[in-house]
Formats: sequence, structure tokens, C-alpha cells
Amino acid sequence: MPEPTDFPLLNQIDDPTSLRKLGLPELKALSAELRQFLIHSVSETGGHLAAGLGTVELTIALHYVYNTPDDRLVWDVGHQSYPHKILTGRRERMSDLRVKNGLCGFPNRNESEYDAFGVGHSSTSISAALGMALAAARSGSPRRAIAVIGDGALTAGMAFEALNHAGDLDANLLVVLNDNDMSISPNVGGLSNHLARMLSGRLYSTMREGSKKVLGAMPSVWELARRAEEHMKGMVVPGTLFEELGFNYIGPIDGHDLDTLVKTLKNLKHLKGPQFLHVVTTKGKGYQPAEDNPCAYHGVGQFDPDSGDLEQKPGSSPTYTRVFSDWLCDMARQDDRLVGITPAMREGSGLVDFSKQFPRRYFDVGIAEQHAVTLAAGMACDGLKPVVAIYSTFLQRAYDQLIHDVALQNLPVLFAIDRAGVVGPDGPTHAGSFDLSYLRTIPNMTIMAPADENECRQMLYTGFQLDGPAAVRYPRGKGPGVQTEQKMTALPLGKGEIVRKGRRIALLVFGTPLTDALLAAEQLGASVANMRFIKPLDSSLVQELADSHDLLVTIEDNAIMGGAGSAVNECLMAQQRPVAVLNMGLPDIFLEQGSREELLAEANLSSNGIIRAIENFIEAHPLAKHSTVA
Repeated sequence: MPEPTDFPLLNQIDDPTSLRKLGLPELKALSAELRQFLIHSVSETGGHLAAGLGTVELTIALHYVYNTPDDRLVWDVGHQSYPHKILTGRRERMSDLRVKNGLCGFPNRNESEYDAFGVGHSSTSISAALGMALAAARSGSPRRAIAVIGDGALTAGMAFEALNHAGDLDANLLVVLNDNDMSISPNVGGLSNHLARMLSGRLYSTMREGSKKVLGAMPSVWELARRAEEHMKGMVVPGTLFEELGFNYIGPIDGHDLDTLVKTLKNLKHLKGPQFLHVVTTKGKGYQPAEDNPCAYHGVGQFDPDSGDLEQKPGSSPTYTRVFSDWLCDMARQDDRLVGITPAMREGSGLVDFSKQFPRRYFDVGIAEQHAVTLAAGMACDGLKPVVAIYSTFLQRAYDQLIHDVALQNLPVLFAIDRAGVVGPDGPTHAGSFDLSYLRTIPNMTIMAPADENECRQMLYTGFQLDGPAAVRYPRGKGPGVQTEQKMTALPLGKGEIVRKGRRIALLVFGTPLTDALLAAEQLGASVANMRFIKPLDSSLVQELADSHDLLVTIEDNAIMGGAGSAVNECLMAQQRPVAVLNMGLPDIFLEQGSREELLAEANLSSNGIIRAIENFIEAHPLAKHSTVA
């Protein structure tokens, strides 16, 4: 890490108030320091890098022009918010980024008054900022609301719903489109920057509003003038869509040109109504390895800032994501009906190899989870076998489509649900704590949770063979190191297995907590069942264990409320089995960030935590008292 003396300007910035005391030449020097600080900081902690490098100048300009935190600045997703954190009093805490009790990797309202809205999921910024703008108007406050959204996030329907609504209102909202993939327009240069400053200026705005009043009495003339203006702007800028939605479109401008950014934002600050500023930036700007490979540097672990070499953690066992990736390609070779769908998570969900080997059967729909699920339903209607690879936390966004379009019609769609359970450093916005609870209430669903890598492969095959919807949920990271079998065999539907015979206490385990449960069972002298299926539940195995044990303990990496343990409780009530039951899983709180191991231990899902929770339960419940630890 460079010495503090390497950042003389940055060290003076404790909040945006001190930032606003600088002149434009100093802002340019500050941007260079901020970029270097960001590179070296993230190299030590890991985190999201490329997006933040691309928004250094934009972040400086926004805080320089607007009176944050009174003016509300809302970042979409939050991957690009590290420069914002550094400039808003959290520079010294960046060494604790994304660790337990440290800085959150995303904007968080509990962390700073400058974080106007908590984010983590994509495409929420325009809706939230519009709500803030309307609240300001209702209270008579002059404060402004600004949403910063990336072109990737603009693929989501929610963003366009908000744009459509905002354009129909007179709220003082500024939407800044950070176009860092050149996906909308590469038309950036001196002419474009000059036009943006001109079109956002008071003279043009005054003339435009005045012409509306004069020509408004002559509708045909006003319509002709409006179309002529759109045609002129459309020749050099791609804003017709946003103009049609009711926004005053400005841009595209160079998002790394501080002079243009500051002047344009100062002009826009005084304009009333919905404004749309299109800036084009470069992901990884100023750090060549990240510019060359922004995908690899989107989310990184620790790395060497001088060479750019990303550290690869040693380990022979594959991640669950890798197991899914291998299975998907193997299954696709066997069945040409298989198609793979992902909502913009090709790398994270393990579809890179599939997309290269089977490009015509691979569909990345963008950040559009609802569309992904209904697309799969349509494909299934006409004979294809869709596999939707999706994070647990993102499947929540398509719950209606899952129920209405897939399950209600009993269509054969397989959901490969990654990042189930606690996820670690990404914190509560990305935790997959609820999928067993929200899936098991849906008719026609088959739900499986593998205990190891091989079981994951076989469950994926099992779900793919079914004629209705199925879900296999697995966590982030590696499994216990079980060798996967190349041969794929369908598991008996709704059947678990006893993997350790004991007495008095039976542990009913759903998924990956099995490893720690077996360690705990050795000390407890308990039986252990790998339940495998959440739905259909192996009710006969539950009955057998209830008849032969005094205490049943359900264990899952999911919210206790409504989860697999609740399914066991319902089964026992239906069977009228008088046996003591302890449900173990994730508590009824949003677990904060930390390593996966730390969070599981906090929820008593480590081997020691399981033992401690069972001993405390036995001590407190007379019905289970004679279930003394062996």
C-alpha cells in the first residue's frame, strides 16, 4: 500500500464539503489519487474494482456540484460506489471492506448519511430516486434527487417502469446513465460534449420553455417544432427514446472529462422536471489489467496491484458452481433439447463453458429475471428442456413468474439455484436465506439440496428428468471434496437416507450442513439422516426416526421460518407423533457480512454450535431430558 504522503489531496477530503473547496485543476489531480488509492485498497481486501475505477470522475463531479447528503444520490446496484465511500468519510475504513463488522460492499443507510438508499440488487435506483424527488416536492424542499444507473441495469423492466412514470411527472429528478459498455452509443467526443453543455444551459432551456408557451396555442406548429428539435438532436445524440418517455435528454458526454461533467451538472442542477444525462465511461479506467479484462476485475479477491496478477486460492475440490458447469455441458451433449438461460450472470453461475460449446442453446437475457423465467416457460411449452441458472437472491425477483408461468402449468423447467444460504462478504442483499421457504409453498415443485459435490451432480440430473418444475439449491464455494461420478443416475424421488445410526437423538439434515452434523453426531451419539429432498419430503423416514428417537433436530442453511424444518413439523403433526423437535437454521434477522464460516457459526450451524444448541435444548425441555448425550 502506498504511503499516506502519496495522497496529499485525498487526505484532505473527509467529506464532500471539503471537496467543494477545491478548484477544477485540483479535482483532476484528486481523481488520479483516488484511482490509485482504490486500486491499492481493493488489492488488499478484494471486492468490486472495475466499475468503481470507471466512475471516479463522475463521483467527484456529483459530490462537487450537488449538496449531498441533502441532495439525494442513489447508486444502482452499488458495485461502483467505492469512490463514493472514500469521499464521504470512510477512507480510513476501506481496509475493513466486506469483513465482519467492517464496511459494507454496497451503499447502506445504516452506515452513512451519504448512502441515501440501500442497494445490492440491480435497477432500483430510478424508482427510489423518483420517490425521493416526489417526497421533496410534497414537503416543498428544494433538494434534488439523482439516480446513477449503468447500461446493464437499464436492461431490467423495473428501470423502464420508473422512467415511464417519472416522465409523466414534474419531479426534479436527474437520471445519470453510466454507459460503460458502449452498449447504447459510442458517439462521444468534442462535438458531443459541446452540445451537451449547450443543451443543458439556461439559454437553451429558457428558449425551449418559452417556445412551448408561444407555440402551445398552435398545436400543429408546436408539434412540428418539437419533431424538428428531436430530429436535430437525433442526428448527433441517441436520446429519442428517453425524450419520448418525457425526459430532457443530454449527452452522451465523456464521463472522464471533469470540465464537461462539472459544467453540465451545474447547468442541469437548475433545470426543473425530469432530466437524463448520458455519460460514457471505461470500466477499469486507469488500471490497464482492469481495462483489458473488466469482467475478471469486476469482483476480485486479493491481487498484486503492480503486476495485476489475481491470486488463485489453492484447493483440489471444485466449487458447486463448477460442478453445475460440468454437468450442464455433459447433459447438453446427451440431450439436444437442453437450453441454458441466465439473467446476466454467465460467469457467476458457471455458464461460460456452456456458452462457448453450445452458443445457439445459450441465452443471456440481461438483468431481467422475470423475463428469464417466463422465457423458460415458453420454451418448455414447445418441447425444450430449459435450465435456468440463477442466484437464490435473484430468483426472488421472479417469484410471480415462477408460480404463475411455470408451476401453475407444471412445466419442466429446472432451476439451478446458486449462492443458496449465507454467502459471506456480499452480505444480506445477496444472501440466499429464503429459497426453501418460498419454494416449498408452491404446488408441483420438486426441491432438492445436495450434501456434497457428487450429490449435486446427480440431483441436477434427477431434476432434469422430471416432467414438472424442479429446483436444486447449492451454496457458494467448495464442497467437502467428494469425487463426482461421471455416470449420472436419477435419485429415488423424495427419498432420504440414514448415514449414521445412533440413539435417542436424530439429526435430519438438508444439504451441505451434513458435514458438520456428522461431526456433531460423533460426540452426541446421534443418528444422522441426509434428507436430500425438501419437497416431496420423505415422510416415511421422518416417521421411522420419530418412532425410534426421543429428539429430532432439523438442520438447514435456510431461514428457520417456513423452511425444511417447518416441513418436518407439519409432517409430524399430520402423523400425530409426540416427539420433541428442535429446528436449526438461519435466525429471523438479516445476517450481516462476514465469511461463510463466520456466519454459519453465528447461526449455530457449525459442529460445535449444533452440539451446544442441542445440549441447551435438552436442558430446557423436560420432554427431551432423557435424551442425555451419549
